[in-house]
Amino acid sequence: MEKVRISKLMSERGLCSRREADSYIERGWVRVDGVVVAELGAKAYPNQVITLERAAQARQQERVTILIHKPMGYVSGQAEDGYQPAAALIDSRSRAANDRSPLRFDRAHLRGLAVAGRLDIDSTGLLVLTQDGRIAKQLIGEDSGIEKEYLVRVQGRLGEQGLALLNHGLSLDGKALKPAKVSWQNQDQLRFILKEGKKRQIRRMCELVGLKVIGLKRVRIGRVMLGDLQPGQWRYLREDERF
Repeated sequence: MEKVRISKLMSERGLCSRREADSYIERGWVRVDGVVVAELGAKAYPNQVITLERAAQARQQERVTILIHKPMGYVSGQAEDGYQPAAALIDSRSRAANDRSPLRFDRAHLRGLAVAGRLDIDSTGLLVLTQDGRIAKQLIGEDSGIEKEYLVRVQGRLGEQGLALLNHGLSLDGKALKPAKVSWQNQDQLRFILKEGKKRQIRRMCELVGLKVIGLKRVRIGRVMLGDLQPGQWRYLREDERF
């Protein structure tokens, strides 16, 4: 059995992200089989027990995850081409009135927010911004199996063969797509449920079967719903909620 970097093991076990693991190791907050790890890059066997000190656990509990209804015309991450990022919408006035989280809004909650699953500038709906590396990995890690659900308004004609291809059989960038669940929601709207998120994936899938997307809205990520969040509004992910 070969030794593996402790930060990699911690990330694989969902304890934290690799970057957070390095930060905790530097502070002496990580133990392997009860012994404090003091060296960055240190390795351990995959069957060894890794635990976090209380200080690291407390640091993780302070990290917030924000759910926002991204409107059209905003980018998900960094500002680009004169467009503002969705995070620019977050302040005390735009917080949803029915947010049940006991947290008080603090500007510190805007520091280090990572986008966990982008939406392009022309798309709307549920966007997750998090300070917690565990949640980011859960939603966008390579082995993430979390479903993302979209309502997609389309133009064009789609036969049974096209619908079958949307469900399974299309490739993008030379790689076969994972099976999806695609069905008609009404006459001009499809429901997509995906377990991956390639760039502009749904728009490109639709183009391959002769459809043009004229509206795209993400309504669910895992077990967390967009619900009645209005465009531009946000709320905190509650402690009792899990993706």
